[in-house]
Amino acid sequence: MMPDLFREVLGVAVPDPLPRMSWHEAMRRYASDKPDLRIPLELVDVADLMVNVEFKVFSGPAADPQGRVAALRVPKGGELSRSQIDDYTKYVAIFGAKGLAYIKVNDRAAGRDGLQSPILKFLPDEAIHGILDRTGAQDGDLIFFGADKAKIVNDALGNLRVKLGHDLGLVEAGWRPLWVVDFPMFEWDDKENRWVALHHPFTSPKVEHLGLLETHPGECLSRAYDFVLNGVEIGGGSMRIYQQEVQSKVFKLLGIGEEEAKEKFGFLLDALKYGAPPHGGLAFGLDRLVMLMSGAGSIREVIAFPKTQSAACPLTDAPGAVDERQLRELGIRIRKPAAEG
Repeated sequence: MMPDLFREVLGVAVPDPLPRMSWHEAMRRYASDKPDLRIPLELVDVADLMVNVEFKVFSGPAADPQGRVAALRVPKGGELSRSQIDDYTKYVAIFGAKGLAYIKVNDRAAGRDGLQSPILKFLPDEAIHGILDRTGAQDGDLIFFGADKAKIVNDALGNLRVKLGHDLGLVEAGWRPLWVVDFPMFEWDDKENRWVALHHPFTSPKVEHLGLLETHPGECLSRAYDFVLNGVEIGGGSMRIYQQEVQSKVFKLLGIGEEEAKEKFGFLLDALKYGAPPHGGLAFGLDRLVMLMSGAGSIREVIAFPKTQSAACPLTDAPGAVDERQLRELGIRIRKPAAEG
């Protein structure tokens, strides 16, 4: 449908069939589950190079199973001034990063002497050479680093990648659609100390991963999929669980006991007991698609009845007053706050 739509509406060709990428690959390379492939910058994992360094900022996350140490090479980024780097450091702090380490590559052939960075004194030569080789750094490049819990690194460097792409004029023209597939079924919530569903508890696990529900839920992949276009999620969906025993196992894993499951989802479990065909679906965000295809600067420009930030509609004057008769029909009573004395 999408290739036909772009051909008919815009007269342009997009890949057919549309490319696919696993969630894990998208997070590894772009630190985002909706990567903008027009930006030719990618993250590179370097934790194995940092695990034994004396610099705890790197070695700590490198040794942490929940941590990540990644590098982001910026071609010709060595031209960035110190004040610009400071601005980017402030930017990643928005996403929880405690800092933004970097290495400027002035003359790679000169080895350590050809590099510029306040962290060089903490890194042995083998780690430095490994970083330069793995990132493919060239003279004039800049390498940014993220080291923390994986989520913080992904949020910080993923957003930094997009910002650098736009700031430095690296965004390529055209359309780069992508299916992101094979999402994890669950993610661990440190605050709640339990597993939670990455999408929702009715998403089906991959058939070959059913056995992981009880043994290694963090490794269980789902049959969920998102359609991404130029860094914007346009649509998403999944195949649904259609077997009662599988649905019950998922509820149990999410900390929903039998009684609670029966109270909240008994109708579903009963229906599945009698049998249901394999089923799934997909929903597109038409407004988002129209926004991108029309070149609009905001989704508000393509919505028929856009709302203000206070949720008011200037075209229909909503929300409107509700009369007493309507409130009585719904069993709603309005209690006005006591006047301040």
